[in-house]
Amino acid sequence: MQHAPGKPTGSVLLNVYKPDNFYRMRKNTLFVMLATGAISIIFYACSKGGGSSDPQPETGFDKTAMLTNYADNLVIPGYTTLQTQLQTLDAAVTTFLTTPTDANQQQAQSAFKNAYLQFERVSVHQYGPAETYLLGNFVNTFPADTVKINTNIQSGTYNFASTGTVAQQGLPALDYLLFGPGAVQQLSSAGRKKYVQDVLAQVKSLVDKTLADWKSTYRSQFIGNTRSDVGSPIGYLVNQFAYEMDQLKGPRIGWPFGKQSGGIVFADKCEAYYSGFSAALAVENLTNLRNTYTGGDNKGIDDYLISLKKDQLNTDVLKQFDVTLTKLKAIPDPMSAAFTGNADLVDAAYKEVQLLLTLLKTDVASATGVRITYQDSDGD
Repeated sequence: MQHAPGKPTGSVLLNVYKPDNFYRMRKNTLFVMLATGAISIIFYACSKGGGSSDPQPETGFDKTAMLTNYADNLVIPGYTTLQTQLQTLDAAVTTFLTTPTDANQQQAQSAFKNAYLQFERVSVHQYGPAETYLLGNFVNTFPADTVKINTNIQSGTYNFASTGTVAQQGLPALDYLLFGPGAVQQLSSAGRKKYVQDVLAQVKSLVDKTLADWKSTYRSQFIGNTRSDVGSPIGYLVNQFAYEMDQLKGPRIGWPFGKQSGGIVFADKCEAYYSGFSAALAVENLTNLRNTYTGGDNKGIDDYLISLKKDQLNTDVLKQFDVTLTKLKAIPDPMSAAFTGNADLVDAAYKEVQLLLTLLKTDVASATGVRITYQDSDGD
């Protein structure tokens, strides 16, 4: 598993915090190309047991229709909207950098929030082209390494193509640069302006390439593979359901809340710390995860479970989604303040997240014959 670079500073944190760092981490994939035939078998590194890889019995369920629904009604439209939101953000940021007033900052900040919320809506689809380009790593590794960002700005030298710089770019970097202390005053610096533009250009480029690949080649590959084994679209989806829940349990809520640091809270390590809408992002992420699970208005994994005669499991999952969303929505923003000011609400949501994680990672994976093949970051 690839860990985002960098570790939290401070001896207390390093001594008590179990993960190597707070950063959002994406899973690695190892591509093994078979010499005979044009077949690519994709294995996830650092496999952890969960679910099974046994083939499921034929039920007459139209998995091609389900995957077509995912591609045409959820994934491609989701990335298309993200592309549009980033273009809007680019225009607002350009205006802000040209005329850095409070009013223009607010416009840029509003566009930023819309783009970040839209990224949460496609976060579950970090497979295929998104995995090829390490979209999740480069766009949403948090918290931002603000020390390194400022060093980069001063030196004018940085390489956003390097995986060693993921915490110095992406939406978390823009969160700091647009919402951080004295953002308007500091953006009078030519170097800082260029850094903002370069960060945004990198995000746009990665999203553009991901969407282009979906439209040109990957869509047909995705809907044409109806298996449930490792590297299959159904395998990807179920793994991503579990993975996103692990992110809620760990980097988004549990880690900064102190669940693995003896109750010591690290509020500034949460997602979107400077803009202060971490709870809204978490709600959006889980809302879209539920929508992806159900396939929106068409065929989804929920229908597949029913075809496998797992009606009760599907009912339990949907109920737990709703309970968890209710608890998450009760957490006020900024979540960084809620960790101490509304700890009971955060803890209540955290417990429901754990229950939903178990249902998706263990029960749904087993029912669909999918093996959970990523290594979670806290060893549970």
